[in-house]
Amino acid sequence: MAKRFNIRMAGVGGQGVVTGSHILSTAVIRAGGESTIVPFYGSEKRMAPVESYVRVSDEPIYEIGEITFPHICIIFHPQVITHGKSYTMPFYFGLKQNGVLLINHDGPMKLPPQETNELKERNAKLYYIPATQLSLKVAGLDLATNMALMGAIGAITRLTTLEALGEAVKDRFLGKGFVVSGGTAALDSVVERKFKQKQELIEKNIAVIKAGWDYAEEHGWGAEERAEAKKADDLAAAEAASR
Repeated sequence: MAKRFNIRMAGVGGQGVVTGSHILSTAVIRAGGESTIVPFYGSEKRMAPVESYVRVSDEPIYEIGEITFPHICIIFHPQVITHGKSYTMPFYFGLKQNGVLLINHDGPMKLPPQETNELKERNAKLYYIPATQLSLKVAGLDLATNMALMGAIGAITRLTTLEALGEAVKDRFLGKGFVVSGGTAALDSVVERKFKQKQELIEKNIAVIKAGWDYAEEHGWGAEERAEAKKADDLAAAEAASR
């Protein structure tokens, strides 16, 4: 049975939304999967809305473009929810039944009753991860928040590995990847100035990815989806064997 996730990421300028989505996409491909990515942003400045659309699968992908009906929404900043800093509103618009919301916040957020009810009707899973705090604790600054979120989503989907994510980080910061915008290049420069050596930059980012991955595993995120996928695979194999 194919594993496929359409992921919509929403955050604000300065958080590395586009960089994070590029690293996830590269890591999935490095792990043997397929992925496409489309960033979307207006003015390239801090705290301006940013979105990125990432498709990941273990089979070929033929679509590209905006993701209207995501399986997963990743919210990089709580103001996407509280201040409507997003091109897609409400923040869960189009979320599929049984979809996942991965939110950077240190605990459950109080949502309006209507939104709470709509999410319940969709049987949405709300996963809260203190990505910024993890970044501060592990890397000493908040600009690796995106790495914690990419680690967590990697653990949830299991379409990549920690090793592949680490290699994707090396590709990105050693210049083997691509620069998608001037704003992204500027963010890279800010991050690099925070560390004495590029190697330290890479090691810190990889460490934050692992912290995000471990956080997701410790909370059992994705276990239900993986169990259901395994059950479906076993059933399909049994049916094939009986023919």
